[in-house]
Amino acid sequence: MDRYFKRALPHPSLRTVVMAGLGAFLAIAALSLLTTHANLLLLIAPFGASCVLLFSVPASPLSQPAHVVGGHVLATAVALALNALLPDSWWALALAVGLSIALMAALRLTHPPAGADPLVVFATDPGISFLLFPVLTGAVALVVIAALFHRLSGHEYPLKHG
Repeated sequence: MDRYFKRALPHPSLRTVVMAGLGAFLAIAALSLLTTHANLLLLIAPFGASCVLLFSVPASPLSQPAHVVGGHVLATAVALALNALLPDSWWALALAVGLSIALMAALRLTHPPAGADPLVVFATDPGISFLLFPVLTGAVALVVIAALFHRLSGHEYPLKHG
């Protein structure tokens, strides 16, 4: 079993490891500073997981801008709607997660960290403005930061289609 994982997941270079951590640090630091000092809510817990994809595997289809932004917006919109329409219960939360994942898959906008967005919505019961701040604005900011970071470090992100 151990041989399989070593083959499937080659060990990244020290530079790759350090750059992934540095990119995530800078992205979350920027959003946190803007949240604190500009009084803009830009952070939700699933953005930490988005940073794993954006900075560790930026070439993955799941890390591309449409997936990051679209996945978070879609999952949050579904959760906000179901949270408003259904009773606060275990099955409504489960339905929100399942439906969000199914719709992301159907629309080809899968972004695994966005699967946690319904948990945040049901736990905090935010208003509709949550979709704009922090979800849409924060996700776009993460993508912009990732694009700048990768370009400055000499890598292509986002990937060009063609």
